[in-house]
Amino acid sequence: MAATLGMLGVILLIGGVQVASSAMTVNIPAKEYKIARGDDVTIPCRFTPQKTGDNVQITWNAAPDVPTEPTIKILTSTKVQTKYKGRANLLQDFPTGKADLQLLKVTSADTRVYECGVENLSNDEDGVSATTKLIVLVAPSTPICNIEGTLEYAQDIKLSCRSEEGTPTPAYRWQSYDTTNRPRPNPAKTTDLNGVLSLFNITKETSGFYTCTSTNEIRSATCNLTLAVMPPSMSMASVGGIVGAVVAVAVVIGIICICCYCCRRKEKPEEYAMGTPEGGEFTDNDPEEKEDGPEEPVRYEEERRVKSADRLDPQDNRSERSYDRRSDYTDRRDDHGDRRERYDRDDRYDDRRDRDRDRDRYDDRRGRDDDRRGRDDDHYDSDRYSERYDSRDRPPSVPPNKPRDPRI
Repeated sequence: MAATLGMLGVILLIGGVQVASSAMTVNIPAKEYKIARGDDVTIPCRFTPQKTGDNVQITWNAAPDVPTEPTIKILTSTKVQTKYKGRANLLQDFPTGKADLQLLKVTSADTRVYECGVENLSNDEDGVSATTKLIVLVAPSTPICNIEGTLEYAQDIKLSCRSEEGTPTPAYRWQSYDTTNRPRPNPAKTTDLNGVLSLFNITKETSGFYTCTSTNEIRSATCNLTLAVMPPSMSMASVGGIVGAVVAVAVVIGIICICCYCCRRKEKPEEYAMGTPEGGEFTDNDPEEKEDGPEEPVRYEEERRVKSADRLDPQDNRSERSYDRRSDYTDRRDDHGDRRERYDRDDRYDDRRDRDRDRDRYDDRRGRDDDRRGRDDDHYDSDRYSERYDSRDRPPSVPPNKPRDPRI
């Protein structure tokens, strides 16, 4: 029998009811009560009515935050603790067995275990008690919505939603609306996880309104976002990079053009003051492949004068005058050769200086050819000789540095 009563006592204790004797019982209807923060709450407590005149005392206590600390006293039938004055009241009715605890404007700190105790001071029996848990819920605060990413075509963006407060932890859900404010399903491949809505490869159709709802057991709150997806735009950095590239290309092209112009000027052949020889460069080869011994123009001139003195024909003087003109012409060529030699002293025309030397040698051979022709003229009569040189009264029309055809 004792064992049965012991088991019954354990069962009643677990159920929030403890029995000290068959005459007194205490009961709290629910094991847990939930209330929103800032609201008022009443925790009911029922006990077995006692005889009229019995001295019954009610107590309400709360469990501490740390189990090793002492119990927190809230009030008794006659007194409210200082910490709870103005916030805690005892709603009692002894004939009916009512001993409710009223808490005003509860806070998150009021979330704890509460104990209702009843004791009959008129006898020696121990008091009985029952416990329950009060959970103060915190409604979600208005969530904060943000956009992570660039609102341009083909970009990936994220919409985040988070409430700073909420007990228990709120749940989040996103809802999409088109530009006419009509609900629509989220785009394909969209993920909505823990308040983060991920949108991939956004397009113009992604534009619209997006609402995030934060909800827990007692309340909900929302925030809104408006998306306007735009075509890709060029940032200032991109524009600056393009302008810099264009300027660099222009500078490179300008340098190349200048280099090409300078190279073309260097490669352009220099023209002599007296003209360019026809038929190629002068050579030191005799046109008729004949080699004569060197003869000095002075010796030939002296010989010519002697022969002219021996001749009595007045045409000889005419021939001598023609010869003198030829000599003057040869002297002018020699002077021109001297000028060319001075011109050849310039280092930039070393290659042309060699060719000028070849021309000088060729002029010497041409002078010798003239000497030979002069000696051959002695075999002709003065009339034919004079007629031969009459055509030379005019200076030649060809440039002085042009070689004379040896066959004339």
